[in-house]
Amino acid sequence: MTTATPFATGANARVNALPTPPTGWPIGSYGTYEEAQRAVDHLADNDFPVADVTIVGVEPMIVERVTGRLTWGRVLGAGAASGAWFGLFVGLLLGLFSTGGALAPIITGLVVGTVFGLAGAAVRYSAQRGRRDFASTTQLVAGRYDVLSDPRSAERGKEMLTSLAWRSA
Repeated sequence: MTTATPFATGANARVNALPTPPTGWPIGSYGTYEEAQRAVDHLADNDFPVADVTIVGVEPMIVERVTGRLTWGRVLGAGAASGAWFGLFVGLLLGLFSTGGALAPIITGLVVGTVFGLAGAAVRYSAQRGRRDFASTTQLVAGRYDVLSDPRSAERGKEMLTSLAWRSA
């Protein structure tokens, strides 16, 4: 994977670290990212210069999918578990560098981490005052995905994607 920098030279000069609008002519439009990927894969399989292609998500939206209801039990359980993992990690690190036995720092880290995890989860959940009693995941998605191509090969790409659409239908 290439990391872009504002000072890129040579092959990396094409990738710009600053936000720039996409360029090219539209050669296809798709309802899902998976369909747009399939179209570009079709172009690549048929020796199209895919380095000239860009997939652009248009009409971005934030989608929040509710995954379940939050209760005090779930909140405290999750807080205790995450605190225990962190405490175990810290205890293991302390145990590695301890001159005494390694068991005492591990158990201490586990207990202290669990207590702090419980306390932190309780404080955060009680601060919500019942306004958000659900868990969710958030994604940034687009309303549609356009495939753009450099003008020099756009007509050929459009023909190839049209033939793909006819075969799929």
